[in-house]
Amino acid sequence: MTDIDASLENAATAFVEGVQYTDAEQWHASAAKIRAEDPVHWLEHDDFNPFWVVSKHADVMNVERHSNVEFLANPRGILTTKAGDAQREAEGGHRIKSLVVMDGDEHKSIRDLAASWFRPSNLRKMESRLDELTARAIAKLEAADGEIDFATEVAMEYPLQVILAMMGLPESDYPRMLKLTQELFGAEDPELGRNADDVAAGLEETVMEYFAYFTAITEDRKANPTDDFCSVVANAEIDGEPIGVMEQLGLYVILATAGHDTTSHSMTGGLHALIEHPEQLARLQDDPGLLDNTVDEIVRWTSPVKHFMRTATCDYPLGGKTIREGEDVFLSYWSANFDEDVFENPWSFDVGRKPNSQIGFGFGAHYCLGAILAKMEIKNLFAALAPRIKSIELADGAALSRSAFVSGYKHLPIRYELT
Repeated sequence: MTDIDASLENAATAFVEGVQYTDAEQWHASAAKIRAEDPVHWLEHDDFNPFWVVSKHADVMNVERHSNVEFLANPRGILTTKAGDAQREAEGGHRIKSLVVMDGDEHKSIRDLAASWFRPSNLRKMESRLDELTARAIAKLEAADGEIDFATEVAMEYPLQVILAMMGLPESDYPRMLKLTQELFGAEDPELGRNADDVAAGLEETVMEYFAYFTAITEDRKANPTDDFCSVVANAEIDGEPIGVMEQLGLYVILATAGHDTTSHSMTGGLHALIEHPEQLARLQDDPGLLDNTVDEIVRWTSPVKHFMRTATCDYPLGGKTIREGEDVFLSYWSANFDEDVFENPWSFDVGRKPNSQIGFGFGAHYCLGAILAKMEIKNLFAALAPRIKSIELADGAALSRSAFVSGYKHLPIRYELT
């Protein structure tokens, strides 16, 4: 980690400006400064309505433990610009009404519709599918003649194939779903976004394409019910009444996006960390029993979901400050996962780290539905890949995506030799 010579206010801009997430070392230097000097920091920025940056593990957990009562996900579940906030207020709600912006009974009812799909008993049925996909990934590495972009050729495909098959979408639509996900999460990234010159317009077009696609899926599953997740959503009822169209869209989109982009970022970031820490790769190769610990360390290290936001329903003491009723807090998971008060030597990637109190999947009511599946996928891939690596290094062109919400390596070119 490098030192940073900047005011607290300049350091705090790292949390909200997507471009700063493309330089991990500099970002962590800024976050460390905030944690050390003003861990609950009031941020005013020209592009955003003001809020509190919550940077330390204990404070993030404090807010998470009080979800649905003292802190709500609605209306500001993720960071949006002043213009985005104004549009939401003018339209009376969110374009995509997902679990991310729901609270209380509504959140629980909608979450319960999907929860059974992610129970361990159901996920165990997918182990043979994961074995198949891992074998396909290894075969692709074997055929690539020692040089490949691991992000685009391996990590982006693997979880995409898992989650979209669970949803029941045809493989011919997988590239379209990947493109839409990247446009949604990487809207301000010049390479990934739909409209770099007008991010808001690009997002609008992406949401409308999602809406059109899943409206057609809903109509089909209503007419021809199947046993896939899309059929469950299309025909879902709560208290005897069909769920709303926007709630349907929210469930579709959160599964189709968060179900693969976050896991692919974990896979690429995990391999990058093992390359940068060759002694840890050797340690894992010598002791495969460290795989579960390694997966948790990968999630801590990468923290693909960089933040969520909450709104206070009452005056609340936090980190020596008072959050006033109606004020918003920005929960920085990436910062919390490098908190020096919780993690010994946080800047050291440690495949045997134990205990590991990483909160990359969130906590409490909004804990990630797909956490167990994500861990299964990461473990399955690295269980097969790590023992095969004879040599590996970074090639030119590694690049992080430009996003303050969900981000990670969009390119990870590597040179390698397998046994």
